[in-house]
Amino acid sequence: MIQLDKVAKRHGGQILYVDASLAVFRGEKVGLIGANGSGKSTLFRLIMGEEQPDAGQVIVDRGVTIGYFDQKVGEMSGRSVLEETLRGVGEVAECRHELAELERKMADPEYADELEATIERFGTVQARFDELGGYSLEARAQEVLAGLGFSPEMVSGDSGKLSGGWKMRVALARVLLMRPDVLLLDEPTNHLDLESILWLEEFLKRFEGALIMTSHDREFLNRIVTRIADIDGGELTVYTGNYEFYEKRFAERRAEREAQFERQQAMLAKEQAFIDRFKARASHAAQVQSRIKKLDKIEKIEPPRERKVIDFDFKTPPRSGEDVVRLSHISKAYGQKVLYQDFDLTLRRLERWCIMGINGAGKSTLLKMIAGVTEPDQGEVRIGAGVKLGYFAQHSMELLDREQTVLSSVMNAFPTAGLGVVRNLLGAFGFGGDSVEKKVDVLSGGEKARLVLALMLFDPPNFLVLDEPTNHLDLDTKQMLVRALRNFEGTMIFVSHDRAFLSALSNRTLEVSSGTARVYGGGYDEYVSQVGYEAPVK
Repeated sequence: MIQLDKVAKRHGGQILYVDASLAVFRGEKVGLIGANGSGKSTLFRLIMGEEQPDAGQVIVDRGVTIGYFDQKVGEMSGRSVLEETLRGVGEVAECRHELAELERKMADPEYADELEATIERFGTVQARFDELGGYSLEARAQEVLAGLGFSPEMVSGDSGKLSGGWKMRVALARVLLMRPDVLLLDEPTNHLDLESILWLEEFLKRFEGALIMTSHDREFLNRIVTRIADIDGGELTVYTGNYEFYEKRFAERRAEREAQFERQQAMLAKEQAFIDRFKARASHAAQVQSRIKKLDKIEKIEPPRERKVIDFDFKTPPRSGEDVVRLSHISKAYGQKVLYQDFDLTLRRLERWCIMGINGAGKSTLLKMIAGVTEPDQGEVRIGAGVKLGYFAQHSMELLDREQTVLSSVMNAFPTAGLGVVRNLLGAFGFGGDSVEKKVDVLSGGEKARLVLALMLFDPPNFLVLDEPTNHLDLDTKQMLVRALRNFEGTMIFVSHDRAFLSALSNRTLEVSSGTARVYGGGYDEYVSQVGYEAPVK
């Protein structure tokens, strides 16, 4: 369906691919991975024809329809979420619009002279609309929107009033509703909660066309993709299997390449030593020349490229008291919606709580009450002795000074820190080289989130309150964060839609639902084992 044949592409001085080849057939599900800036989104634009390769060709079979979801959201206002979803879903949406226009003409006396032609056209368009499943379109749209977390009230509400994250969901719903031959999905799980991710997972498993997607969710990749296309330093390498298989095979190939390189280096050194020793002796001139020619003809093996994943040695936080926070008789409601009623909870030192619950159940509200951002309607939140609290939420990024650079943001916050230490910290969070000189104002949402986390963890508190800390983080940065927090000698309570993060870090679970809360004695894995589902559903 789609073929890349020896494609080369560069942006300015950066080479993205050289001789990149990839063929994707119906039913195949390909995970596209690579470091930020390696060319994943460019590959999508090449397939869509929005960019052209410098060499080689991108071939899309005749008649193949493509649905492309990226992180750009167009203008949405004045239409309901349902209408916005139905717009732009390809030919079926065009037929739907034309049928409505033809119906209007047939009922308008001004177009009486055109009635026969209008009726004939209506029959043609109606047949095509039926063939495309148009009469079930609205019902399918309702189903997709519900799967992505929209309530009935939101579906009928004005799409222009939605937040950026919810507009992303509308854009994703529109692409899924298309039923194209090929789906190109660029980070589809960004802005989704866990129950929506699980729904999307099942949807994509059932999808019969070809799928190419990027994702920073390793569990999502593991469960869906059948091949991995890895872009690394201008090379595109394809692995058959899921992400877990890719990791193992990549490590094996790297070890093989390293061994080959070292063997060749040892051989070259031995030959060079012979040449250096005997080059001045006439008796060995023929042998020396023979070996020089031999070395010239040998194709040199390049050393394996280093993938820079920097771990940072975070400081040990000060010890807190045994009771870190105590919530007593907490009640909280928004209008008629009761989130908590006479709720009690005590968090003790070194506990790591994950909070589970459907969208709107009150997970973030609980974190806000603990962090002191929101007050309970009734009851008391008491922070324990010696507790130094650090709170991360999406709005934390708005508190950054837009005029500062990445580097000056940290240096100003910690003026006694050495430049080398700060650069190492920023490198661990994906800011290497000249990127530390970027102004906060031009950073992406993911870059701002990484900067806020770096500022928080440089001099870590002993109590972390984290609301979706892994949003926008790439796979390598997530793994670094998990490793750092696994060794964190403090207390945590967090909300996350990343199952690998939940599994690796939690040892207590709280499920909130419809004004009630239930405590589970183990972490996320034990919770799933006990309740039989990975996330609560409505």
